Amino acid sequence: MTGLPDTPSVVPSPEGLSDTNGRDRINAHVSGRFLRAFLCPPQAGTWLPHAIIPAVDVLLALAAGAAALIAAAAILGSLGPRQRVGRLLRAAPRVSVAEAIALGRAGGAPYVRIDGRIDSEAEFEDADHRPLVLRHTRIQVLEEGGWRDLEVAREVVPFEVREGLDGIAIDGEAIAEGLVVIPRESVGVVGDLGERIPDDVPDDRPARLVVELVSSVEHAIALGVPAVDPAGRPRLGPGRGRPLVLTTLEPDEAIRILGAGSSTRRRVAASLLLLAVGLLVVGLALFVLPGDVLAASPAPSNVTGSDTRSPGEGPGFVGALGPAFVAMIGIAALAIVVTLAWVRLTTDRRPPVPPVPPRRR
Repeated sequence: MTGLPDTPSVVPSPEGLSDTNGRDRINAHVSGRFLRAFLCPPQAGTWLPHAIIPAVDVLLALAAGAAALIAAAAILGSLGPRQRVGRLLRAAPRVSVAEAIALGRAGGAPYVRIDGRIDSEAEFEDADHRPLVLRHTRIQVLEEGGWRDLEVAREVVPFEVREGLDGIAIDGEAIAEGLVVIPRESVGVVGDLGERIPDDVPDDRPARLVVELVSSVEHAIALGVPAVDPAGRPRLGPGRGRPLVLTTLEPDEAIRILGAGSSTRRRVAASLLLLAVGLLVVGLALFVLPGDVLAASPAPSNVTGSDTRSPGEGPGFVGALGPAFVAMIGIAALAIVVTLAWVRLTTDRRPPVPPVPPRRR
């Protein structure tokens, strides 16, 4: 042991000499593992550093890692269902509208992403004479936990997403948290809204009106499961446990809007995830590390010919290092191959759909 001058590193083992080499017990068991020998039991009046890691340290590391993982999951869960929409925008495979129609007719279609322009024959106009296919209006009041909906109104007409000559209908009634557009807000107090607010809400409480619009002259991204409705028409809707998503923004901008107001919590969750991974790795590493051994004598063995820790070789490194180096190189090569394969399989090599200019009305 280091740091203990004039103190032997090992003491005689109560089990006596080894039958393997006639000297100490430590050389009989280190042909393939890295073992440590400590003064055990300690001699009277000697000080021992904390070189032996008790089993309770392993349990503490694993428990702390599990606690950090649970805390990170709780924070991510508190961000709400719209955070999941951002992940779907990144992960959903992109297909053309024609491919989505074919998948829907074949049945058992996966969750996919399509791009195209919005089109409708039943659009309605707002106060600014914009042709709309969907308008989502919410009246909210500010409470301790954040903004709470008091009134929600939805106006939607049949519409579809078109790409060239192909078009697929969108289940507009099923769009909920999956609608991602630039919201139009008007902030004031409850008293400004008149009789639209219940009487039990104080007039001086902060309130806001949030309007989300989808126009028929916009380019859109839709995520969902293609299927065929009872009339035999292809339709994109929710499925496979995932919501129907519709956005008129580019994915990066949509994700920025989805994450507005929650950046601090997301950073904390990411830090906890990193901490959890580190603690779990440390705990597992401590769990598989070799234990402590006792030697038969405090003096080193006089080995003639070869070191039993390296069979057939002279004294040198402990254990068989060749297979260890080969294993490390193999793991690195496997990681490179898997990473390159994943990048190639998940890269969309098709050219992006060119934007369609707004129609003149």
